[in-house]
Amino acid sequence: MKKKLSLLLAGAMLAGSITGVSMTAMAEENSVTELTMYFPVSVGGGPDELIDALCEEYYEETGITVTPVYAGSYADTRTKVQAAIKGGNTPDLAIMFSIDLYSLLAMDAVVDIDSFCTTEEDQEWLNGFYEGFMLNSRDGDTTYGIPWQRSTIILYYNKEAFEAAGLDPDSPPTTWDELYEYAEQLTVVEDGQTTQYGIEIPSDGYAYWMLQTFCVQQDGFNLMNTTGTEVYYDDERTVTGLEFWKSLAEDGSMPSGIVSWSTTPSDFIEGKTAMMYHTTGNLTNVKNSVDFDFGVAMLPANESYGSPTGGGNFYIFKGISEERQQAAFEFIKWMTDDERVAQWSIDTGYVATRPSAYETEVMQAYAEEFPYCLVARDQLEYGYAELSTYNQAEVQKAIDDAISYVMTDQKDAATALAEAQATAESILADYQ
Repeated sequence: MKKKLSLLLAGAMLAGSITGVSMTAMAEENSVTELTMYFPVSVGGGPDELIDALCEEYYEETGITVTPVYAGSYADTRTKVQAAIKGGNTPDLAIMFSIDLYSLLAMDAVVDIDSFCTTEEDQEWLNGFYEGFMLNSRDGDTTYGIPWQRSTIILYYNKEAFEAAGLDPDSPPTTWDELYEYAEQLTVVEDGQTTQYGIEIPSDGYAYWMLQTFCVQQDGFNLMNTTGTEVYYDDERTVTGLEFWKSLAEDGSMPSGIVSWSTTPSDFIEGKTAMMYHTTGNLTNVKNSVDFDFGVAMLPANESYGSPTGGGNFYIFKGISEERQQAAFEFIKWMTDDERVAQWSIDTGYVATRPSAYETEVMQAYAEEFPYCLVARDQLEYGYAELSTYNQAEVQKAIDDAISYVMTDQKDAATALAEAQATAESILADYQ
């Protein structure tokens, strides 16, 4: 971790030296000395330590203390931020789920970023993010979130397990049919006990996100509309996607019941599963932890390739002074400098959110050494908006519950999804 921090700080200092004078002047002019930022930790690899390092570098450069409040998961962070706002203790900024946008708008809690971009330089910065990540960052033409730790879901696979099963270690599955067949071949049963599963796809925490992969791969069908007011949980394509996912467990290639988000990476690292679906945000953690040769690939396709994007955006809140809002905006710009974005991607595995970050020397050198760092970025060509609606928590819970019922054999897919649709429609009725 010390090596990671030194690399991150070196990158930050290189880029920060360009803006240090203006940032210090801003701090003196505004007299803002401290900002509070809520931050989620949802993957391995120590992103909290990396954030601490960046905030320390920012203080050294500007004299402004940015205090991270580590709030747990994305869902925990949403709950704690909403409670802080209602309690009159509004933070200055936060990194929250990109999909929290409509819930934050319903609270009238966030300011639009466009209003801060009054110069050509700022507008150029705002237009410099991958469009795929902006799908969950705007409402209409108005920007409310700035991409930071963003991701796509990728396929991780154990090359040594492939060789042992007689599969080409350089040819991961590219279709649903191949995924099913490879998972069967990679499953190892000894004395009646499964010692290695072929595939694990988490079905708790972010179950809706995994289901979206099987939806968007059906010619781009998605679970919701673009305004946060409708979902399509009971569509036949949603049923098809969930049934295929469930089929992987029915033949024993995937554990039955609920597969845990938090333990899936450790199962892969420990050789308990030969393949897994997980966020690219765990890529560096996996890279630094495995003792076998592994590969990374885009998700297998059905009619088309596809993955929903995911992860967190920066938000600036209402309920604080304009001076503090401006200071938060300057911090976000500083954090999303190309060099820092590149180094954050290297240190975590998240996708660098700006194409220009991939043109930096540090990223080009890393990509030459470890080409798998480009897989999630390249998958953005087939990226789709993540499930995002008004009253996100309850609408999301409806589909997560349906997935849980199916995976635990309590209900069939069509019944569970029809019930989820009815629940979601009732929740969203006030927004239509």
